[in-house]
Amino acid sequence: MANTIHVDIVSAEGEIHSGEAEMVFVPAVQGEIGIAPRHAPLLTTLKTGEVRVKPAGGGEELWFWVGGGALEVQPHLVTVLADTAARAKDLDEAAALAAKQRAEEALKDRTGAMEIAEAQAELVRAAAQLKAIEKLRKLRNG
Repeated sequence: MANTIHVDIVSAEGEIHSGEAEMVFVPAVQGEIGIAPRHAPLLTTLKTGEVRVKPAGGGEELWFWVGGGALEVQPHLVTVLADTAARAKDLDEAAALAAKQRAEEALKDRTGAMEIAEAQAELVRAAAQLKAIEKLRKLRNG
């Protein structure tokens, strides 16, 4: 189909998604990027956040959470190589809240630059997961 683009979302744990889409939105380090079929080739890094896939032929938009990574775009192929990834519907709100609390406590107790950086990174990941959960909840209830 000329009006679709193939999307692969993979992480170290394995393939999260593979399929045709009309549009893909990703959290690039310099802002959100929208990718349509026949997009110009692109290679960039991703920040922690949501990847949204509008499936070919309509249907409900698919949401994924990525913990950073890389993005490669070719005219008919989008590849998201995520450091970590999950389907938004599979995110565990209680686990994300617990991780956020652990990271906040670690920031209070740590003094070394590396310990602080690790705690800040964990806090960013947990906050992004909670944001994705909240957005998904609003979509379902809205």
